[in-house]
Amino acid sequence: MQLSLGFSPCPNDTFIFDALLHGKVDTEGLTFAPYIADVEDLNQRAFRNELSITKLSYHAFAFLLDQYALMEAGSALGNKVGPLLIAKQPMDKAAIPNAHIAIPGKYTTANFLLSLAYPEAQQREEMLFSDIEDAVLDGRVDAGLIIHENRFTYQDKGLVKLIDLGEYWEATTAMPIPLGGIVVQRSLPREVQQAVNRVMQRSVAFAFEHPQASKDFIKQHAQEMEEAVMYKHIKLYVNDFTKQLGLEGRAAVQRLFDIAMAKGVIPNSELPIFV
Repeated sequence: MQLSLGFSPCPNDTFIFDALLHGKVDTEGLTFAPYIADVEDLNQRAFRNELSITKLSYHAFAFLLDQYALMEAGSALGNKVGPLLIAKQPMDKAAIPNAHIAIPGKYTTANFLLSLAYPEAQQREEMLFSDIEDAVLDGRVDAGLIIHENRFTYQDKGLVKLIDLGEYWEATTAMPIPLGGIVVQRSLPREVQQAVNRVMQRSVAFAFEHPQASKDFIKQHAQEMEEAVMYKHIKLYVNDFTKQLGLEGRAAVQRLFDIAMAKGVIPNSELPIFV
């Protein structure tokens, strides 16, 4: 059985998907057709229910519980890994709600966190995450919400941090921040969902046990990224929660959903989150 598989070209994703795509682990007869794109593109395709399995922002997933269930392995979740709000120069906190802010997508978890910290900040412009630094530098926007490897490069370009929204979340909840997870279509037979869950766990485990085995695949999709940055990225976003969410990870995901539902950001749902 072949299943469509969506993930981003970022090193943390190519690192964990390499093994299942290239026959390095038992896939239980499943094969995968990869679709590699920016996270907001993946979010939008998930809203159209186009992908059997996909990386998904937790914010987007909260709207899609009727279509997708979360797998135990593969999540980007942790401490000190949150998105950063940056600008060309320091900005008074009182000025942020009125700022023109570039965001990496309406349904990214980054945008959800910005809404928690600065609900009055409504002047937002969506753009590709990799274009945000330049938009700030060019003065097209007052500030930018950056994710992924940009947290390693913004200072080199003379930009400054206004707030770390991951730290904001941790200070507010005392929990790790759920950024993105791997989900599978609920319309697939239950036994297929469970098989995908097992295969995903094997692929992540293989990546941890053989960290150099995926190097070529990672570099293929991170061509303009220095190798040192590539591995910093993996170290930041791939951790024990990626292997298995466990009780702490599951509680953090549930907390994010509870907050979003209580604030009316997402619809209430009684569906189970996990496969």
